[in-house]
Amino acid sequence: MEIDESLVRDLLRDQHPDLAELPVREVPGGWDNRMWRLGEELAVRMPRTERAPELLRKEYRWLPAMAPLLPLPVPVPVRAGEPSARFPRTWAVVRWVRGEPGDVTPVTRGDHAADALAGFLRALHREAPPEAPANPDRGVPLGEFAARTAGAEEGLALLAEHADPVAVRRTWEDALAAPVRQGPPLWLHGDLHPANVVVADGTLAGVVDFGEVCAGDPATDLSAAWLLLPEGAAARFFRTYARVDPATVRRARGWALLRAAGLIAIGRAGDRGLPGGKPAWGPAGRAALARVLGEPIPC
Repeated sequence: MEIDESLVRDLLRDQHPDLAELPVREVPGGWDNRMWRLGEELAVRMPRTERAPELLRKEYRWLPAMAPLLPLPVPVPVRAGEPSARFPRTWAVVRWVRGEPGDVTPVTRGDHAADALAGFLRALHREAPPEAPANPDRGVPLGEFAARTAGAEEGLALLAEHADPVAVRRTWEDALAAPVRQGPPLWLHGDLHPANVVVADGTLAGVVDFGEVCAGDPATDLSAAWLLLPEGAAARFFRTYARVDPATVRRARGWALLRAAGLIAIGRAGDRGLPGGKPAWGPAGRAALARVLGEPIPC
């Protein structure tokens, strides 16, 4: 279904007429959702994949309660859009988070960003309630994930094209061998990579896209130390985050390898002009891979 400014404005007139006369303009990017800036303070998120409406509903359920506890701006949902004859899927109006996407405007102030990311994750990583959503691909034991999907081995093969295959395999096997986390599941963002943060003045200015929010092992989120921060900043991040043991860091490095492989694969698709490809993600993935393999283990 074609999503354009006219459709967005018609939906607002139907369901949220008090917002319908605000300026509307499309924002490039997005994966599961297309986004339209609405005035200066809001945005409309319009799903374009089959799974996107459920992700929006999950954000609407959990993010308003989380947001006041978080030290960085997040896109809090403020209005729900219901399926209708004009558009058969759930959509949402959210708070606009100011800054530039991290996949096109990388972090340059490493120490400041390390502290900001550590503070954000310390605040987020609280014990989750029993009814918190689970996610089969985030926050689970690495060995469990690798055993039921071919994606891990495919990712490692791709990484071996861009780095020393022995170092890739050694780091992955070390992550698999790390003890599984004991303790209650913690809240996770679940999808921290460069396109899901915004950057301003060289540092992190906000975190977006909470569609994968779930409960589990924080090692998934802690992979962001290598995915988001420039060279040499991971050690400071872990010192500031503080609540971490060597086994968690080892597992986080394994997740960072998987996420780097995903970025490289999507970047390659973009270079080839394939649907869903994003050329900017390739350099981000290769830089993250170099940091995982080239920097000392922080703990």
